[in-house]
Amino acid sequence: MKIAIVILNWNGKQLLETFLPSVLAFSKEATVYVADNASTDDSVSYLAVNFPEVTIIQNKINGGYAKGYNEALKNLQEDIFVLLNSDVEVTQNWLSPIVEAFKTTPNLVAAQPKILDYKNKDYFEYAGAAGGYIDKLGYPFCRGRIFNTIEKDTGQYNDEKTIFWASGACLFIKKDAFEKVNGFDEDFFAHQEEIDLCWRLQSNGGVIKYVGASKVYHVGGATLATENPKKTFYNFRNTLLMLLKNIKGPKVFFILLIRMLLDGLAATQFLIQGKFKHIGAIFKAHISFYTLFYTFLKKRKLYASNFEYFNKKTVVWLYFARNKRRFNDL
Repeated sequence: MKIAIVILNWNGKQLLETFLPSVLAFSKEATVYVADNASTDDSVSYLAVNFPEVTIIQNKINGGYAKGYNEALKNLQEDIFVLLNSDVEVTQNWLSPIVEAFKTTPNLVAAQPKILDYKNKDYFEYAGAAGGYIDKLGYPFCRGRIFNTIEKDTGQYNDEKTIFWASGACLFIKKDAFEKVNGFDEDFFAHQEEIDLCWRLQSNGGVIKYVGASKVYHVGGATLATENPKKTFYNFRNTLLMLLKNIKGPKVFFILLIRMLLDGLAATQFLIQGKFKHIGAIFKAHISFYTLFYTFLKKRKLYASNFEYFNKKTVVWLYFARNKRRFNDL
């Protein structure tokens, strides 16, 4: 299997300087690409001078994660794409266990490694941890991370496990599967787009796995910090869009109503914390959802399925009401 590692960059010269050397050192069996999303810094010239072995793909505009990768992957011919954030440090032999999983599992279409925190390497990292799931209300969570509670890595997830979604921070995906479902939904721009993609992959009969024998370290928030209201906007809006698009039947409208009421509770929490910009971000997220509503109703006709997407437990209730903070306690 031929492997393409594709790193999406936007004004990330410092990140490339820090993390690209580990990728090149431990990925000899792959071709490494950097897809530049119309950076305004000197990232591209820096790459050309300092890393001539890297193939540069120059996107014309900054279309976010979704469009950026759709454009970058159009003309690549490798069998497996590895979509790698620019703030990830990889480790020796990180590729082999996942490539082997693709070879031995014919219907495997996407996978992720163990994702640990670059700044606190004994702990899992928020964006993916040991593989992702969503509950019946569409709240994403991970083995190793539920909401803001992060578990220490004690080897409890050193396994290979079927999951619902693989993290976009380090996403392995088969080229033909990616193309079959038309890639990322560019209306998402950034955040939750990998969950939407994984949903569609599974609706088409694919399997997604976490492979704990492979590990990487992720900074997280290097492109868009957790405290940035833009991140709040995209997370709240894109969750609503994803649910509308993918859940078949009238039950989706009940789920959306519950989610929007719970979004109101989240806004109240931000009010108590004095995070007023985040309240505005939630309001804008709902307005944007209404604006895109009919567009996504059309997409729903193409993609909505009866695929059992959720963990039937309600993670919100278990976490906040019953104090279940670890994945294995759910």
